[in-house]
Amino acid sequence: MDRNKFFDCIGKNIFSTLPQERIDSINAILDECEGITDERWVAYILGTAYHETAYTMMPIEEYSKGVNRPYGKKIKKSGEVYQYPDKLYYGRGFVQLTWYENYERMGRVLGIPLLEHPELALDTEISAKILVVGMTKGLFTGKKLADYFNSEKEDWINARRIVNGLDRASDIANHSKKFLHCIRISNGRL
Repeated sequence: MDRNKFFDCIGKNIFSTLPQERIDSINAILDECEGITDERWVAYILGTAYHETAYTMMPIEEYSKGVNRPYGKKIKKSGEVYQYPDKLYYGRGFVQLTWYENYERMGRVLGIPLLEHPELALDTEISAKILVVGMTKGLFTGKKLADYFNSEKEDWINARRIVNGLDRASDIANHSKKFLHCIRISNGRL
């Protein structure tokens, strides 16, 4: 991928401005995507991050920090109350990682103390790993990119199930297709 062409394209088609901080964040995601050969996967990863970060493309904290949400309390998905660690597991990062169990699993997979230090999900490189590993391995919902994009299937709407049911599925599909257009331009395919 010619990243100069890619950033030129997204600067014209997706973002009104591309400050260095945004470029650095996108580069971290692209670096983590190295080795992924399906352009649609990379595009859907970028489209997801675009939506989940409120179009900033930088790791953010959930605006409400889980207020009025079950994961905003010291409760596991099972309903079990926990005391330790003394943290709340509301959305953080490029993909808005939530719930005690998800922080625990992702920390174990990445070999970092994410359960004890959920703020690590806001680190750009760690957040990019969470996003890419979670979507390629199906660690968020059990669904993964290969379920929706393969040699026989291209399902931009249902791919949202990788992260969050069908919430805003058509919006994310449209954003992802814009990223795909720019990826193809940067690869000399358009």
